Parts: sequence; structure tokens; C-alpha cells
Amino acid sequence: MKSFNIVLLALLSLSAASANANVANAEKLVSIYSAIAKHDNPEYAGPTAADGKFFFNRKIKLGNGKETACASCHTANPADEGKHSVTGKAIRPLSPVVNAKRFEDFEKVQGKFTQHCKEVIGSDCTAAEKASYITYVITEKTPTAAK
Repeated sequence: MKSFNIVLLALLSLSAASANANVANAEKLVSIYSAIAKHDNPEYAGPTAADGKFFFNRKIKLGNGKETACASCHTANPADEGKHSVTGKAIRPLSPVVNAKRFEDFEKVQGKFTQHCKEVIGSDCTAAEKASYITYVITEKTPTAAK
């Protein structure tokens, strides 16, 4: 099982290095994570934007009692620029439609998932969660109008 994941990750690393960081590359990531999820659970039905949106917005209670979610830093609309909830540092939009640099480097994507999932939910996200998350982010194409 682990070797299957390693082979898929290696194949994606080769293709992602030369691919433009855009929706097509994000869709490749969805395909890879979906294949891993299907391998892990043969009953896996595939990613949905609805599952990704739920995952993105779900509030998790941290050890200090505060609640957080992906949307806490990335805003409710992944096409908008976010701001780190602790440092205040600007975060470029998650949507590859708005931010062409998103999903350009598989290793970076994998590292950010590992880092943020461990920080927020206490463990790495599943391949199914990653596939749905990216599926949702791809659907968000229009930044919120300034007030």
C-alpha cells in the first residue's frame, strides 16, 4: 500500500515539475489523491466540491479552546486573498483560477497539507479530504467584490 502511494507521488512529481500551475495541474492532483483514496478504500465514490467546502469551513477546536478552520486564514472564499490569523501575513488566494502559482509544485502542496492539517486537525488529512478540498477550491473562480 505504501509503495503504491510512493509510486503515485513520484509520477506526479515528474509531471508537476513541468506543468503550468493552473486548474489542469490542480485537476491532476485531484486525480492522484482520488486514486490513493480509492486504493485505501475501494468504496470511495470520488471527490465532491460539497465535501471540500464542508472540510474547508468546518471548525476545529484547538487545545487552547479556540476554534479554527481553513477559512480562518484563507477566508470563506478561496478566490480571495487571506491573512494568517496569528501573524497577519497576507496569503495569496487558494483558487488556481485566480492564483496561477497555486498547485504548481507537488512537494510544496504535500508539505502544506501535512503542516496545516497537523496544526489544525492534529493529523495529516486523508487523500479523500485532499481530493475534495482541491475540487472545491477549483470551483471558486470569482473574488468577493470589495465593499
